[in-house]
Amino acid sequence: MLNVHLSGEIHTDWRDRIVDAARGLDVSFTAPVTDHAASDDCGVAILGAEPNKFWHDRKGAMLNAIRTRTEIERADVVVVRFGDKYKQWNAAFDAGYAAALGKPLVILQPPEHDHALKEVDAAALAVAREPEQVADILRYVLTGRLPG
Repeated sequence: MLNVHLSGEIHTDWRDRIVDAARGLDVSFTAPVTDHAASDDCGVAILGAEPNKFWHDRKGAMLNAIRTRTEIERADVVVVRFGDKYKQWNAAFDAGYAAALGKPLVILQPPEHDHALKEVDAAALAVAREPEQVADILRYVLTGRLPG
């Protein structure tokens, strides 16, 4: 079984597309909490309210880090998606953490991000444009079969 962590952008269906395209492969997928409100508010929902937004966000970030770090450390492969919208600081941090751990890293990004992500891409073993390409990579790694 290959353990794959799907990190990064949470506003599109890219994770579902990879999971669907990888059906039949011996792969287990993990991901961060993709419910944006739950992710933002988990700290105060569990540990108590904070009047200052900085500490509100920090509580949530620390709880999310427990999940994210654990899943990246357990992963055999880490896929990080950089989307078209929003600043992707968390995705860049996850990619760097995975690279520092020596995890095989696959980056999923549109071509317009190539220049901005050149250092991140240099740390990756593959840079894909479409989620289905990630599934093709996983298929090849597990079976040696090419798409088609």
